[in-house]
Amino acid sequence: MRKWMARLRGNSLADRTRADDPPLRAELFSADQMKQHGRTLAGAHELARRWAPDRLLARLADNERILTEACKLLTAALAADRRIVPAGEWLLDNFYLIEEQIRTARRHLPRATAGSCLA
Repeated sequence: MRKWMARLRGNSLADRTRADDPPLRAELFSADQMKQHGRTLAGAHELARRWAPDRLLARLADNERILTEACKLLTAALAADRRIVPAGEWLLDNFYLIEEQIRTARRHLPRATAGSCLA
């Protein structure tokens, strides 16, 4: 569990910001502001000049493994009569939806190892 939690913590935005940073207080973008922001972001990206292997299915498998392990840990905690946080309850209650989306993604994502233009 510690290994899994460390991995999640290492990927969180909170871990990449300093603890003494003030919380974000900006207003949400309007539709027009969001459109302009999208254009700005798109203009800042460059297409790769070479083909790169498609890593989506590998990432999907890795994410599935982590989520399945999380469910096993949560189920064991409940079996040991320990309390779990509401997010853990949600994950257990709705894991079937996640599994369905994983199956759908596997069915529709390309199986080829090459052919993606993203590096």
